[in-house]
Amino acid sequence: MKSMRFLPLVTAAWLAVAAGSAVAQAALVDGEVMKVDKGAAKVTLKHGEIKNLDMPPMTMSFRVSDPKWLEQLAAGQKVKFAAEKVGGQYTVVRLEK
Repeated sequence: MKSMRFLPLVTAAWLAVAAGSAVAQAALVDGEVMKVDKGAAKVTLKHGEIKNLDMPPMTMSFRVSDPKWLEQLAAGQKVKFAAEKVGGQYTVVRLEK
């Protein structure tokens, strides 16, 4: 029964890898910065289709997983990003200028 003690650890490790690979696999989407709201830690992006979220092209606000990213963004800037639904909110989890 010693092997049964390690089952929760193996399960937790597998879940962590699966969650991490989901973010890594999210395709980058072309976007244009429309507005930066540092106080709310949000960016408004005009973007193409986001397949992993089943979302058509549109303009909308996203939370950002790292508010420091907002320091380097300005309206009109072209970016590539990946978004996920985190805690019930659409969130940019990867950003490239």
